[in-house]
Amino acid sequence: MTGALLVVGDVVTDVVARHRTPLAPGTDTSAEIRTLPGGAGANVACWAARGGGTEVRLLGCVGADSAAWHERELSAAGVRPLLVVDPEARTGTVISLVDGGASAERTFLTDSGASLRLSADDWSASLLDGVGRLHLSGYLFFAERTRTLVGAALSSARARGVPVSVDPASAGFLTELGVERFLALAEGVDLLLPSEDEARLLTGQPDPADAAAKLSHLFPAVVVKRGGRGALVGRAGEVRDRVPAVSAVRARDSTGAGDAFTGALLAALLAGASLVDAAAEGCRAGARAVARVGARPPSPMEPGSPAPP
Repeated sequence: MTGALLVVGDVVTDVVARHRTPLAPGTDTSAEIRTLPGGAGANVACWAARGGGTEVRLLGCVGADSAAWHERELSAAGVRPLLVVDPEARTGTVISLVDGGASAERTFLTDSGASLRLSADDWSASLLDGVGRLHLSGYLFFAERTRTLVGAALSSARARGVPVSVDPASAGFLTELGVERFLALAEGVDLLLPSEDEARLLTGQPDPADAAAKLSHLFPAVVVKRGGRGALVGRAGEVRDRVPAVSAVRARDSTGAGDAFTGALLAALLAGASLVDAAAEGCRAGARAVARVGARPPSPMEPGSPAPP
């Protein structure tokens, strides 16, 4: 498959706090805190562009408060930013509390801000010119305004025969939206990329393999991301392949690991890889992501990169 990757999704500012001791209510907990560019859609785009073999474009919405910084960071990562600047809302912010222990597990506090203010008015079928694959961040499904954009983008992609992938993005927000509503909105998507928790929630199946098989009755292809346990590839109602994880990785921060997986997988598909080989690329990218702090791959701007406003 040829053509560019168009990612539509969230661009946010991440505040990552790594704490090595349990959070202490009512007093101080020592932590390493960094402010970094993030957002599931933006992270996917940056990991897809890593290596320079794929043209990647990103449609997202930011506030004027940090639009220039986010545009510079995306451009430095090899992504062509197509940013809508909202004059009223501030750029979304996510506080990521990361356990500094062996698991590097994280908990998010999310202020979506401008990231969920995209609408169908920001979409044009011409955005698909030269595009070989469209990827939609699941966060777009969780607000009425961005759902109008999802509908317009899916309609345009179907008309042009452009395959579409979706990452459900958040088990918490999926619960609020409702499983049946999400599945109805995602009808026509070619590739679903849920985490284990999201796959269980979408199917009611406690076993991730059963969940992957059930989802593959609804979508032509499903890849369930399992973190340190690799990935499952489902097609036509069964798990066709089990992709192993990369072993012996010292995890520092799991923020964005699923985005890294998705971005690398999509770039590999555009380069002509099979879905199984693309999932293996995703596992390798996920391993690289957890070994560093922050949700993006290393950027040329990283040494001495200016702080956001």
